[in-house]
Amino acid sequence: MAKKKQIIETFEQGLWKAADKLRKNIDAAEYKHVVLGLIFLRYISEAFEELYEKLKKGEGEYLGADPEDRDEYIAENVFYVPPKARWEYLKANAKDVEIGKIIDNAMELIEKENPSLKGVLPKVYARGNIDPITLGGLIDLFSNIAFDDAKEKSSDILGHVFEYFLGEFALAEGKKGGQFYTPRSVVELLVEMLEPYKGRVFDPCCGSGGMFVQSEKFVQEHQGKINDISIYGQESNQTTWRLCKMNLAIRGIDSTQVKWNPEGSFLNDAHKDLKADFVIANPPFNDSDWSGELLRKDARWKYGVPPVGNANYAWIQHFIFHLSPHGKAGFVLAKGALTTKQSAEYEIRKNMIEDDIVDCIVNLPAKLFLNTQIPASLWFLRKNKTTRKEEILFIDARDLGELINRRQRVLTEENIRKISDTYHRWQKEDESYEDIKGFCKSVGIEKVRELDYVLTPGRYVGLPEEEDDFDFEDRFTKLKQEFLEQLVEEERLNKLILESLGKVDIKGKK
Repeated sequence: MAKKKQIIETFEQGLWKAADKLRKNIDAAEYKHVVLGLIFLRYISEAFEELYEKLKKGEGEYLGADPEDRDEYIAENVFYVPPKARWEYLKANAKDVEIGKIIDNAMELIEKENPSLKGVLPKVYARGNIDPITLGGLIDLFSNIAFDDAKEKSSDILGHVFEYFLGEFALAEGKKGGQFYTPRSVVELLVEMLEPYKGRVFDPCCGSGGMFVQSEKFVQEHQGKINDISIYGQESNQTTWRLCKMNLAIRGIDSTQVKWNPEGSFLNDAHKDLKADFVIANPPFNDSDWSGELLRKDARWKYGVPPVGNANYAWIQHFIFHLSPHGKAGFVLAKGALTTKQSAEYEIRKNMIEDDIVDCIVNLPAKLFLNTQIPASLWFLRKNKTTRKEEILFIDARDLGELINRRQRVLTEENIRKISDTYHRWQKEDESYEDIKGFCKSVGIEKVRELDYVLTPGRYVGLPEEEDDFDFEDRFTKLKQEFLEQLVEEERLNKLILESLGKVDIKGKK
């Protein structure tokens, strides 16, 4: 399993390097739509062609079926792709100087035949700054992705590629990239802690849909039924909403209830009556432009009216408003919200704590997010607690994670497991749970009250025990050896990537 995962990761890296090389002088923010649109087109063509061949053979349940009948595809939840939008047609015309117009026309034809994609697909290929050689190169590149016969496999691999490219484009765009993308390791941690097995999952600032994708993955990986969860979302940036719709479609996830409007969740709540079992989100940090002055008497402000100049506590109460009677919420927030003394925010936090809705606070390490250096934390809320009443779990994870480059850190699988397992053992009142100095501590509300309702984990978990037998020289030698091994491994991977481009199929065969 680990070997297969490494092959896929190497394949993704190779594709990205090749696609990025073709970018030339095109801005990453614009190139993103060019590349992701083609990956999406490749996906729906693959799924279409598989069903098309079955209909064409006309055997068994497909006896007498017309392979060009759009209703046949609707019945199988497959997008109908018209002849001049199919991947083979694009591939045959990849060297045409008018390939940009051909791709734009393909996107329009697909939207016309599939109403759920109306206004979603990019039509940017005929612009003068994208030369036909680049487009032809991308078509050739994505034509080299090999598949099993199963639709699920092509969906899974293209889903991986799409998600990987989203992350790489976010890195390439820097600060702006973080507006549409939450780092995968943060999303994985949120989902592992919330465990959305069954029910309604809601993200009112859904970006490119990573929270939904990870929730569906979680259910699949834990042998649950994928149809047992339904997703609801909202996004105010139309370009990001389009990415989200494509990201979900490529995974076969129903995005009917993922809405766009330019006013946003506060002014125009697209799901006013929704009571979700799970809310999972990464809202903008410290947003001062949220139209708070127009919402002074809003029904969502159960714990107090949030200040006009900062939306943090407006988001928190928006999440709570949409929770079902036994719902759970997990979200990212600027660390300052844990301690702010601004009168309105302080009162809201105090009222929430006294109402026993705060379940767990996780202090995150620095450099996890692409768009901000503001320290961040995770909040977990639980309505009508049945365990750990009037207690809050504090986890300080600042020392976890590993650097993947100078400016970005990720949480490893081990880190995610350590944090989530600690939370679940605590929540279930498992006897194996224990406070660990410097990492986690279960605290009664009376203690939080004594510390004036401050929610910073560092104030409660204390400092880790020092190792008396720490050997500096031995540690330095080991770090030096690890560094040398990393250099050798990096050289090996680079060589493998170059060899794998166009040669490695999904099963890892040459």
